[in-house]
Amino acid sequence: MENQKATENGNNIDHNFLAVNGDARDGSALIFLGTGCSSAVPNAMCLIQPSDPPCQVCFQSLSIPPDRNPNYRCNTSLLIDYSQSDGEHNYIIIDVGKTFREQVLRWFTFHKIPRVDSIILTHEHADAVLGLDDIRAVQPFSPTNDIDPTPIYLTEFAMASIAVKFPYLVQKKLKEGQEVRRVAQLDWKIIEEQCDKPFVASGLRFVPLPVMHGEDYICLGFLFGEKCKVAYISDISRFPSNTEYVISKNGAGQLDLLILDTLYKNGSHNTHFCFPQTLEAVKKLCPKRALLIGMTHEFDHHKDNEFLVEWSKREGIPVQLAQDGLRVPIDL
Repeated sequence: MENQKATENGNNIDHNFLAVNGDARDGSALIFLGTGCSSAVPNAMCLIQPSDPPCQVCFQSLSIPPDRNPNYRCNTSLLIDYSQSDGEHNYIIIDVGKTFREQVLRWFTFHKIPRVDSIILTHEHADAVLGLDDIRAVQPFSPTNDIDPTPIYLTEFAMASIAVKFPYLVQKKLKEGQEVRRVAQLDWKIIEEQCDKPFVASGLRFVPLPVMHGEDYICLGFLFGEKCKVAYISDISRFPSNTEYVISKNGAGQLDLLILDTLYKNGSHNTHFCFPQTLEAVKKLCPKRALLIGMTHEFDHHKDNEFLVEWSKREGIPVQLAQDGLRVPIDL
């Protein structure tokens, strides 16, 4: 129970900050399956070719169990535990990256997540889709694949890319003489990358939020929640004006919670927000609170959250780094 309390409270994240108009264990919640960059944290090079002195964030991963180490970060992924009006729960995942199996073993078991009802993909990069093969591990066993497929929502562009990466997951019929092999069963559903084209996944309405992930690439974030408005944006270098309007206090209305990309602690990057740009975006959008994701090993969870406590007091917007395994109760 001690570890569970630490994870729910985010170590030095205040409990009142986390509870977004909801706190019951049987209500809806957001569970952060991963909060790290594509290469994850610890950084392998920091361990196999350590610097002098060694990287403290990565070095402590060898001595502190991951469930008690907020600096141990898998690929960004969010699980939405959606409690419907009848009390039934649906489980919706945004992105299944390279570390998906590890996230299932660590956090599905910890938070007692029994299944996956729907999958939503932000884009088709490795850190968002390379766990697709492991979806079969959270589906009922059938040697002949005779199960109901899991709905998976993605853009036409992502679908074309995944058909090349995972042809056996997309194939509709076996060729003559082809052996039946057990693979994940997925029901591919194309969504449009426009804010005015919402879709419903497992009973919850989502609004696509197209953002630039480098000037040559569009990635999707998502807006969801009727009682509390949540925007999840994991990979961004720039907000198009229409997306900014939809999630801005001075636009379509204030968010209750903004979950936003921040790759490096200093400087800038061509395909991601870094800490300075992230904080400027938070000030401009002015949500009621924000949690940051996508961090490299440059971020020390404890030290940087201490800085953010002071920043939050000064700016009037509570902001903290999220961590793997964090559960945020929320009234959706």
